[in-house]
Amino acid sequence: MQTPEPFTDLEHAPLLDHHNPPPQTTTKPLFTRVVSGVTFVLFFFAFAIVFIVLNQQNNSSVHIVTNSEKSFVRYSQADRLSWERTAFHFQPAKNFIYDPNGPLFHMGWYHLFYQYNPYAPVWGNMSWGHSVSKDMINWYELPVAMVPTEWYDIEGVLSGSTTVLPNGQIFALYTGNANDFSQLQCKAVPVNLSDPLLIEWVKYDDNPILYTPPGIGLMDYRDPSTVWTGPDGKHRMIMGSKRGNTGMVLVYHTTDYTNYELLDEPLHSVPNTDMWECVDFYPVSLTNDSALDMAAYGSGIKHVIKESWEGHGMDWYSIGTYDAINDKWTPDNPELDVGIGLRCDYGKFFASKSLYDPLKKRRITWAYVGESDSVDQDLSRGWATVYNVGRTIVLDRKTGTHLLHWPVEEVESLRYNGQEFKEIELEPGSIIPLDVGTATQLDIVATFEVDQAALNVTSETNDKYGCTTSLGAAQRGSLGPFGLAVLADGTLSELTPVYFYIAKKDDGGVSTHFCTDKLRSSLDYDGERVVYGSTVPVLDDEELTMRLLVDHSIVEGFAQGGRTVITSRVYPTKAIYEQAKLFLFNNATGTSVKASLKIWKMASAQIHQYAF
Repeated sequence: MQTPEPFTDLEHAPLLDHHNPPPQTTTKPLFTRVVSGVTFVLFFFAFAIVFIVLNQQNNSSVHIVTNSEKSFVRYSQADRLSWERTAFHFQPAKNFIYDPNGPLFHMGWYHLFYQYNPYAPVWGNMSWGHSVSKDMINWYELPVAMVPTEWYDIEGVLSGSTTVLPNGQIFALYTGNANDFSQLQCKAVPVNLSDPLLIEWVKYDDNPILYTPPGIGLMDYRDPSTVWTGPDGKHRMIMGSKRGNTGMVLVYHTTDYTNYELLDEPLHSVPNTDMWECVDFYPVSLTNDSALDMAAYGSGIKHVIKESWEGHGMDWYSIGTYDAINDKWTPDNPELDVGIGLRCDYGKFFASKSLYDPLKKRRITWAYVGESDSVDQDLSRGWATVYNVGRTIVLDRKTGTHLLHWPVEEVESLRYNGQEFKEIELEPGSIIPLDVGTATQLDIVATFEVDQAALNVTSETNDKYGCTTSLGAAQRGSLGPFGLAVLADGTLSELTPVYFYIAKKDDGGVSTHFCTDKLRSSLDYDGERVVYGSTVPVLDDEELTMRLLVDHSIVEGFAQGGRTVITSRVYPTKAIYEQAKLFLFNNATGTSVKASLKIWKMASAQIHQYAF
């Protein structure tokens, strides 16, 4: 156990005062020289020194700058871009990935298909990339499963799903982006079911199997689901769409898994939610944490609808009751309906797709976590976008209103060099460095205890507080913010605070907010210089808890066991490699906080091309 000392030399100013951000522009300014002769000589002299230092360091592009008080490291753009590649999140060796598609479990392997551009780190040439894993942490890249070749998918083999039938047959349904950009539904099957890797896939001869129905826009009809069998023996498939500005889930019945009949009424629709895409639909248990196959139905079960929409880049879900006889779903709480209530993740998380894992009886979801820097940076890196660490999904039986999203247990196999910090006292306005060494790859579990007396006596109320409209961790209140600043440099000129903020209500109650502040994550360009977050329910018998997965340019935060989740992409210029630090802070004005933490370093996952 360690007892860190307060970080007093900065007088807490970095969290209180935001510096002016760099200009929000995708075009980097050119270095323009207008120099006198003396300036040129000084410049040349400095350049010569740097050149000597660089050559003494075997041509490293890291520049060590020293003065009488401290040393700091200045990294080149190439070093920064190299550092941004994640160590234990899934991403192919190069190029661009988008929506996860058709995950399945077959002959001991977890299969993950995904929208993939085989040729460049930008959107285009959409194909089905394919990787497999035994543990969903270490992956083998396989040959691309499907590429655009036919008139009905020549502009892209878009998102879809796979179905494993009881007799072992497997097929995929996907949206083809046709030569006129209309969206058509297609079918494909693996060539060899005895192949554990399912390397080869072939498209159905009579594709497309579905055309856009009347009243639906040609480009508003996509992402067919897994097929399941209801209690009446009928086989069902759903898709997302819209009519006007009303988002909806269309329902199809089939008898042969190739010919599909559209029902007259949607499964569910919500006005003013626009297009629903990448729709997911699955049961959750009211009695335990075991996941259920899509066909599960009856008492002790609720059903979840999840929808995405590219227009806002968010994934929404709602919990309700499914009437399988009439193919209708009703939300438990209309105020928390699909697209207007709860989100799967309040940060950068989109187009999620879930898998029922028959091996461990759990449901696991992945999503596309996009970049927020410039396309120029993507091109320079040679890759773009990653997936979150796979997350289990269960119903939060304590609240009954939320799902719990939590990292799969397999990621804990990467933990090493664990440290524990117990009951650290954080006075109002304090910042404490945590000596964990390089803070680039971490798994952090933290518990916070607020001074109950201060909570009871404070008269400050703020019913209107919200993470996304706040000034981030610099905005002080009586009861917050307090939490952790990750990927911070030693002077806190760059940092990403993840924190709780407690706001007292006019009626005497409190609301707890879980936020991630990206306002000063990077001194370089970031197109999303924002504060993410939302409220998180905290029950009377619960402590405030958060878990953070820090992996280079991605930070995943989970509050209260996964009731509220925030995923962020960050691009520090100074807080990288050995200069990445971790701080504990309490920027509240009226309460002290006691924090206990367990922190592990995280090893790198193995992601390689499969050796045939």
